Amino acid sequence: MIDDPKAFIRKETCIKPVPHAEEIRLYVADEAMDLWQKTEDELGELGLDPPFWAFAWAGGQALARHILDLPELVKDKRVLDLASGSGLVGIATMMAGAQSCHAVDIDPFAISAGELNAELNDVVINFEARDVTGDPPPQVDVLFCGDVFYDDHMAKKILDYLDRCLLAGITIFVGDPGRSYLPKTRLEHLATYEVPVVGALEDAEIKKSSVYRLLVPS
Repeated sequence: MIDDPKAFIRKETCIKPVPHAEEIRLYVADEAMDLWQKTEDELGELGLDPPFWAFAWAGGQALARHILDLPELVKDKRVLDLASGSGLVGIATMMAGAQSCHAVDIDPFAISAGELNAELNDVVINFEARDVTGDPPPQVDVLFCGDVFYDDHMAKKILDYLDRCLLAGITIFVGDPGRSYLPKTRLEHLATYEVPVVGALEDAEIKKSSVYRLLVPS
């Protein structure tokens, strides 16, 4: 059992700039599959998730780049970073001038990683380990979600939540490299980036990853 997640993260990762958003540094896995196997061995028996928090995924990188290049998207606004993982997107929003960022993820290790990464980049983010998809819409202006449409059950659950947020007047941005359950008919394309990724976990070393605005159902 791992008693100190932050100590585990510091030991098993290294600090590197994000390939497509080099203004931001993260604690990331140096050898992707080594850490994946280690967490499966040490954490799997506890029912915890694989280390999604240890990588800068393609959708998150695209969102981070888009936010840093267009800070007016978040300037002085309240932000929710849904399924925050490493905290990359939330960090980008605070660096771009957001009023506040609340980052949520169901994995407690992601929260620990996000807190370390926020501290590393000298920003303040409120992290919470909880599934918020059953909640009423949050009191925010903008919501970001990256790489969340890779599983059918999860995609439906998140989309139901996002639809409630849209009806509450929240602007929603999605970052995704074309994963299987992306709701393509509901998206307004904003930008596409060539994003370096971990080839051992993806199907290529470079992925085209896009940023979209989620539209209200017709």
